[in-house]
Amino acid sequence: MYKNLIDVMKLKGITSKQIAALLECRQATISDKINGIVLCGFYFDEAAKIKGVFFPEYDYDFLFLRVKVE
Repeated sequence: MYKNLIDVMKLKGITSKQIAALLECRQATISDKINGIVLCGFYFDEAAKIKGVFFPEYDYDFLFLRVKVE
């Protein structure tokens, strides 16, 4: 789960639908990655696009820090 990414998305009003449109994939795929449903998470090129377009003011290490889902 990307807790920091979720928190910043809420703060800035960015939706998983917007991220899905940016990455040209399904919203369910983005939701699964953000919430830790799938183990692969985001690939670097996906993270770079997300950060560059929506969150340029944040560090990668902060945004894409993964915490275990319990």
